[in-house]
Amino acid sequence: MKSKASELELPTWRTPGGVPLSCREKIKVLNENLLELQEMAQDALEDAVIMGADEEQVRQTLRQLVESLANPYQRQDEE
Repeated sequence: MKSKASELELPTWRTPGGVPLSCREKIKVLNENLLELQEMAQDALEDAVIMGADEEQVRQTLRQLVESLANPYQRQDEE
């Protein structure tokens, strides 16, 4: 039986300038995406552990996955 992941504290979503987002629909989408990612990562961790994989290696791989994500919308002056 799969356990429920610990409750995720949702962040205050901010613009690159640090201003909190105010559009409720944008905040809703960001929160839904984050919760979906948490659920998928929890499932992946549980599956890996059940199949005998090392928990710390799985966690490290998930961290590397996040770090490898590319921003396709990066401004030219930020490159």
